[in-house]
Amino acid sequence: MFRSFKFFEGQQLSPEIFNRTLAEFGYKRQAQVSEEGEFARRGGIIDVFPTTFEYPLRIEWDGELIRSIDSYSLTTGAPFWKHKIVILLPKKAQSRPLKIAALSQETPLNAFVDIKKGDYVVHPEHGIGVYQGMDNVRLGGQDRPHMVIRYQGEDRLFVPVEQMHVVQKYVGFGNRKPKIYRMGSGEWKRTKLRAQKATVRVACDLLKIQAMRKALGGHPFGKDVPWQADFEKAFPYAQTPDQAQAVLDTKRDMEATFAMDRLLCGDVGYGKTEVAMRAAFKCVMDNKQAAFLVPTTILAEQHYQNFKKRLKDFPVRAEMLSRFRTKAQQAGIIKDTAEGRIDILIGTHRLLSADIRFRELGLVIIDEEQRFGVKDKEKLKEMRSLVDVLTLTATPIPRTLYMSLMGARDISVINTPPENRIAIETHVVAYDKTLLSQALERELKRGGQVYFVHNRVEDIEEIRDDVVSLAPAGARVAFAHGQMPSHVLEKIMVDFLNNRIDVLVSTTIIESGIDVPNANTIIINNAENFGLADLHQMRGRVGRFTKKAYAYFVVHPRKALSTEARKRLEAIHEYAHLGAGFRIAMEDLEIRGAGNLLGVQQHGHITAVGFDLYCRLLRESVAALQETLAR
Repeated sequence: MFRSFKFFEGQQLSPEIFNRTLAEFGYKRQAQVSEEGEFARRGGIIDVFPTTFEYPLRIEWDGELIRSIDSYSLTTGAPFWKHKIVILLPKKAQSRPLKIAALSQETPLNAFVDIKKGDYVVHPEHGIGVYQGMDNVRLGGQDRPHMVIRYQGEDRLFVPVEQMHVVQKYVGFGNRKPKIYRMGSGEWKRTKLRAQKATVRVACDLLKIQAMRKALGGHPFGKDVPWQADFEKAFPYAQTPDQAQAVLDTKRDMEATFAMDRLLCGDVGYGKTEVAMRAAFKCVMDNKQAAFLVPTTILAEQHYQNFKKRLKDFPVRAEMLSRFRTKAQQAGIIKDTAEGRIDILIGTHRLLSADIRFRELGLVIIDEEQRFGVKDKEKLKEMRSLVDVLTLTATPIPRTLYMSLMGARDISVINTPPENRIAIETHVVAYDKTLLSQALERELKRGGQVYFVHNRVEDIEEIRDDVVSLAPAGARVAFAHGQMPSHVLEKIMVDFLNNRIDVLVSTTIIESGIDVPNANTIIINNAENFGLADLHQMRGRVGRFTKKAYAYFVVHPRKALSTEARKRLEAIHEYAHLGAGFRIAMEDLEIRGAGNLLGVQQHGHITAVGFDLYCRLLRESVAALQETLAR
């Protein structure tokens, strides 16, 4: 049985015993917590950063009674998520991949239980039931707290506190209620067995792809040249620990004797592009070419401008291929690419066209692969066995899935927000001219810029006129959408980037990756019509540096909201803290990217047993197959 340390709100527990237990579990005491595996005490407050958590915890005591347990931001110190019960695993066990692989479906991958009365929960042996709260059960002459789970009919399961780690909140796909099982029936065992067999197929596919890449071999890039350090020093911000680790992971993969296929996950604005730029530069320093594939023309233009700035002191040529280039310019770029005169080529799916030839392609960087079409994905699949591939995604992967895929996929996760980043102040409001006028005036008065998102091309000019009437006199207001002629759209976007436009009224073409440091207010009109992940992505266009930023999600004042729209808007308001993308992902579908990582056909099995148990079963399958292959 693996060791764990459980504590909960309202528990009688001496802070001294708590400290001693942390030390026994391999946690290191510091004056202040800064990374996983550390703890610190200040009077009746103990901070600890569990090795399986996204954020550190703050536990407050009242004498020897635990008064509260909160996740808090390392950047601001502000609490943002309350926990009733926490299960802590030893640090040493978490630092050894072999030990992790040996853990079974009894091991909590989330490492905490965060369940409210009435929630659906999953017990691996008894199936899906409804959590009824805590109750005392008299055992051995004393009362002991138990979780109470209701199953079909009048069945009740009492789970003692020391076994609570096996119970997890049920999360499936969509809003469909799960099936409640009868205790002791064979139906749950059959359902779980089917899911288990499905995870074996997923594990086989993942490990087969990995083995095939290793068998085919690839170009082993050399160690960093001196210019690499010079290029990286030009990064104008402090590198976060997660960012540094992702860079090391990527370079190690590039220097290996087989083709890299690494997935880099991180919330919007957390520095994935910098990791990609360093990989591209390393590729060019080894006399190979790099291709940077992005989903939108505007994002291609932005990356191109960023590369030009960073490469100005180096004999490296970057170019951009998109509809922002004339036919003559495109022909010249295609010719120079084929002849090796272009080192880094940035573009949309146009880069996958049959007429594009590279002289010595060494690295393909893909930004948000799920946004490309089926044919494009097939072409990318071919590339993976021939050249190094680095895929970037802002779809956050919950720790549960990340841990279950360790060893089967090469994944780097950037959880740490950039230094001095401030959470975006978020408001969900009915359309109100006075309020919007104040929001525009406040941003423009401090010399900033504003996005006003309106996702209907048909009346976007009328909305622009409305915004002109709401904005301060003399404000420069323009509109943009994807159906504009290329040269017009490019000029508007460049003008906005260069602060020659104060307010940009735009469709969702600004959603993916565009980075305007001076734009720190975003107003999203008819917010009830957008998906939760889209709302989060658009909010990520502001607050990317150290200025206070504001996001207004505006709904129609006389339109009744659907239940789903209300839930989405409540979630975007609640999950406004730094790194909220992980909570957004859990709320939106538990994980939006599961189809890309696991295959769409797995959704039914995830719904049948719940996301967490599915991940535990997948973890077992990966570990068992690795053990078999190692023999």
